[in-house]
Amino acid sequence: MELSHKLAIIGYGGMGIWHHENVAEKISAIQVKGAYDIREEAREKAADNGLKVYQSPEDLFSDPEIDIVTVATPNNFHKDYIIAGLRAEKAVISEKPVTLNSAELEEIIAVQKETGMLFSIHQNRRWDRDYRIIKKILSSGRVGKPYFIESRVQGSRGSMHGWRGHKINGGGMLLDWGVHLLDQMLRLVDAPVVSVYAHMFSIFTPGVDDNIKLFLRFGNNVSAVLEMATNCFINLPRWHVSCESGTVVINGWDCDGKIVQLKADGEMTWEDDIVYTEAGPTRTMAPRSPGTTAVLPLPDTKTDWTEYYKNIVDVLDNGAELLVKPEQALRVMNIIDLLFESEETGKSISCEI
Repeated sequence: MELSHKLAIIGYGGMGIWHHENVAEKISAIQVKGAYDIREEAREKAADNGLKVYQSPEDLFSDPEIDIVTVATPNNFHKDYIIAGLRAEKAVISEKPVTLNSAELEEIIAVQKETGMLFSIHQNRRWDRDYRIIKKILSSGRVGKPYFIESRVQGSRGSMHGWRGHKINGGGMLLDWGVHLLDQMLRLVDAPVVSVYAHMFSIFTPGVDDNIKLFLRFGNNVSAVLEMATNCFINLPRWHVSCESGTVVINGWDCDGKIVQLKADGEMTWEDDIVYTEAGPTRTMAPRSPGTTAVLPLPDTKTDWTEYYKNIVDVLDNGAELLVKPEQALRVMNIIDLLFESEETGKSISCEI
């Protein structure tokens, strides 16, 4: 049986190959037909992997069989390829960050509305298991309302890899992992962002940020800290969430962690315990009374990244609701614009996003 959709990839590097292999293996309704890349070695790789190699973007866009185009080039090339694809009446999927700033994305959204074509952003980290566990816990209300949310990804390899280390390509950590962590946080907290602050370092990669800390305050009085590091040798938890009736921790990608929850019948009483520090005693930081808390395992949560492309097919075939919408990406990009401004000025910026 002939597959119902044919996809071509622009940019056949690491992510382009990842899209090819995973879509071909796991999305039965899509055939990956071809690829285009400006680099000869990438075109040769695509041919070796059984794809039709297009000699130009125009060659690809004029292929009547292609109805889906995935753009997986360096970030600074996204806008022009996306707009050309939409005008060629193709459904277009873009790798993140969709653009370098919100103004570029607004141009794309205007073309998308003009053409009526499907346009989405590959925010695959919405299917990370650690994020889904936190989302499930907070949605259940089992530990009450959150007030501090800390989200971190930390490594120790130093500089940004490849083109991500170059400003002209839209490199840097904020436009790399920052896009993911911001997108996740906006899905967790149902309130507008009312202030942002950024502190960004270029330790090993001159010209782009490679170690960053971001602070968000939401209109419902939730605060978030997002940290991304390439020079960290003692990692903090991937997630640490303080809620009114408990604390949640997830230590790493393997989702080792726990919930420490207040017991409903565990009234806290002040004991005689005193913690003695080097400089003096404290009762405030003494341990809680025994029996007032319970340690619970993290909930079992299944994730399936293929839901992203399956949703694209469902939108095209059945008019389903798009999971990753351009307007959601625009909200992220508006915040990123302000975070760059905050770093330049050294000041917190009030907003309503």
